[in-house]
Amino acid sequence: MSQDSPDYNTYRTPLASRYASTEMKINFSDQKKFSTWRKLWLYLAQAEKELGLDITDEQLAEMSQNLTNINYKQAAMEEKKFKHDVMAHVHTFGAVCPKAAPIIHLGATSCYVGDNTDLIVLRDGFEILKPKLATCIHLLRNFAMEHKDLPCLSYTHLQAAQVSTVGKRACIWAQDLLMDLKNMERVSSELRFRGVKGTTGTQASFLTLFDGDAAKVKELDRKVTELAGFKSHFIICGQTYPRKVDAEVLSVFASFGATVHKICTDIRLLSSFKELEEPFEAEQIGSSAMPYKRNPMRCERICSLARLLISLVINPLQTASVQWMERTLDDSANRRVVLPEAFLGADAILMTLQTIFEGLVVYPKVIAKRLEDELPFMASENIIMAMVKEGGNRQECHEKLRSLAIQSASVMKQEGLPCDLIARIKDDSYFQPILSKLDSCVNPTTFIGMSSIQVKNFIEDEVDVALKNYKNNLVKSVKLEI
Repeated sequence: MSQDSPDYNTYRTPLASRYASTEMKINFSDQKKFSTWRKLWLYLAQAEKELGLDITDEQLAEMSQNLTNINYKQAAMEEKKFKHDVMAHVHTFGAVCPKAAPIIHLGATSCYVGDNTDLIVLRDGFEILKPKLATCIHLLRNFAMEHKDLPCLSYTHLQAAQVSTVGKRACIWAQDLLMDLKNMERVSSELRFRGVKGTTGTQASFLTLFDGDAAKVKELDRKVTELAGFKSHFIICGQTYPRKVDAEVLSVFASFGATVHKICTDIRLLSSFKELEEPFEAEQIGSSAMPYKRNPMRCERICSLARLLISLVINPLQTASVQWMERTLDDSANRRVVLPEAFLGADAILMTLQTIFEGLVVYPKVIAKRLEDELPFMASENIIMAMVKEGGNRQECHEKLRSLAIQSASVMKQEGLPCDLIARIKDDSYFQPILSKLDSCVNPTTFIGMSSIQVKNFIEDEVDVALKNYKNNLVKSVKLEI
């Protein structure tokens, strides 16, 4: 087997092997993790030197030159021996930085590199996701504007209710996605660095290093926070950063999962009605047995992954609830699985959603036909009002229409014929006074209310404002490999 080929005898998470982007996989890679550990050790040493500890420029240079020079085989051997991943990498880093080895990890605890790296990775993960979500909203915005005036049936209880427009329905989807974007922006902007806190958050080791100078300990925390690219850090923490942070992050993804599941379920239903469908590639096969099938595979994939996102949030909630005192280690294994899976899952969903929104296909004639079958029933109130204006009796007209509607509905259901309610009304002499107005009574555009105006107002007042900061950062067209 080629060294470059995947190991088909070893399990690989489908999110990494099939669905997520290269950039998100890199963000959660071992190389990103352990090179960030080394950067954090360098930041700590730089700040400690600036504040007077005996650390040389030569030691800092040695560390700086070996940030990505990681001997993973040695690290694995060290971890097997020590049963401690951080100490394994302290020794591995020290092996290529012999002069700096004595001051690597000086005063720090494992969570200095572990937790702070996690926060950096979460922050960077959001920076990957936000432009992708903004791109999906932008595509849906354009779709909504294009179809803001196209009447369609709206549904409650999945039963025909009233007339809306295709663009208005798209805005309902976009509004939920916009809430998700704002949630991502809020949570990512509120991420704080754990900082330099020592074993249980007291900073006792650093206070000792600086001979009781609390001001220097505080300045050390500030300097390292700044070097890591954060605006603020936790003043109070135990050994770890508060695990409620993970719950906040995954709550955003659970909410996003609910949004996309609803959107893609709507598209799947509309696809079964033949009103609208996701793009279908020329050589794509819908079924191995049924050649005619055009299954909404992309929407189904998103719904599947969305349920994963929704379910993951229970893990950090439970983890936060069982962190005894200053911490317990039963958070560790769970977080190694849950945090990457959440980001990779959201990433995979957004990539797939973008391809759907780039190629949504609308079938106006089918939409019009479905309207034609239902609109006469919905027009009953308009017809009654027209008759009353011509001197008719409201109750008498209502009974006439009710009888004709029941007859027409019976023919549709029992004989499979098109709706003939308007024809029955025209044939009934009672409605002679409004025959010339009947067509206007069942014109779909008279039933859409403020739909078109709402679309325009929503796009201008909310969507365009929210996307302003992303206009130069939208994602180019993506192609799914599978």
